[in-house]
Amino acid sequence: MPVEPEPSPWVFPSRAELAALPVLDDPDDLDDPDDPGFAEDQDGEPDDGTHDGSDLVAVGADLAPGTLLAAYRHGLFPMPEGRSIGWWSPAYRGILQLDELRVSRSLRRSARDFEVRVDTAFDAVVAACADPRRPHGWIDARIARAYGDLHRLGWAHSVETWRDGRLVGGLYGVAIGGLFAGESMFHHVTDASKVALVGLVEGLRSDPDGAAGNRLVDVQWATRHLASLGVREVPRASYLAALEGLLAVPTAAFWER
Repeated sequence: MPVEPEPSPWVFPSRAELAALPVLDDPDDLDDPDDPGFAEDQDGEPDDGTHDGSDLVAVGADLAPGTLLAAYRHGLFPMPEGRSIGWWSPAYRGILQLDELRVSRSLRRSARDFEVRVDTAFDAVVAACADPRRPHGWIDARIARAYGDLHRLGWAHSVETWRDGRLVGGLYGVAIGGLFAGESMFHHVTDASKVALVGLVEGLRSDPDGAAGNRLVDVQWATRHLASLGVREVPRASYLAALEGLLAVPTAAFWER
């Protein structure tokens, strides 16, 4: 079971306060953020675009495990903002309901060529996602170290795709109750990150709580590529309203195996 860290000394806006924040702009047909978080395009590079000006809601604090968990429980996630840490709550959140994942026939066939593993190479997955050759990279040493600490406490996880004994793709994120907050993904061969996402969803659905629809994958921002896999946008207030129920769901057996 995950180990609860020391509580954060920082105070984040409540979910009610975040839900009441104004939205500065309307979403523009699944435009993507400058810092794309969980998203990749079909060629494995982060999608480019613009984000709503109201997505960044706070700056400062630290990346201690207790602070990170408090942020996710409030509906926030971190990304560097210069030398400081920015805390983001998108006005239009990208989510994937487990029963809405779209798996094409070609992707299903491609999945047969990979082995899916969980938490066997977390640091390597983060390092691949942080590759400085990727455009619009946002994962720096502070982020990598912070999520490594969270992983060792049992909260952050990786889902990896392997071929012939080599790590070729994967994703990582934070699991709290019925929420999996995806942070980033990568692939070195075609379909490797998509297969990791399929493995994640199938794993989260593999016990009664998952099958009952009490879990979801938060992808931060919806992109055209992720929309093709079943991701859709919900308003910030809707996401925050659902969060309390998600956090109350038992930890998925998928992470305990």
